[in-house]
Amino acid sequence: MSRAREFIDFWIENSVHAVEQYRTVGASQDVAELTGRLVAAAKEQGFSEADLQAEIGDISDYIGDRLKAANRAERERHRPP
Repeated sequence: MSRAREFIDFWIENSVHAVEQYRTVGASQDVAELTGRLVAAAKEQGFSEADLQAEIGDISDYIGDRLKAANRAERERHRPP
């Protein structure tokens, strides 16, 4: 696994949260905002936007997919058995 991919995975785990966690820092549901945050954080760590795209393709699409998955998992968690 590349260092860029490790960074992306770490950032997603810590920054993309389901809507129910609204008060959690970074729990934005705005894909454009999250995309900007990821790109900015990556640059601080020495990764370019091109590095991110090489790992995950379109950054906004990837974040949108992760956000949908987090929201879906949260809904499933609250669904009665």
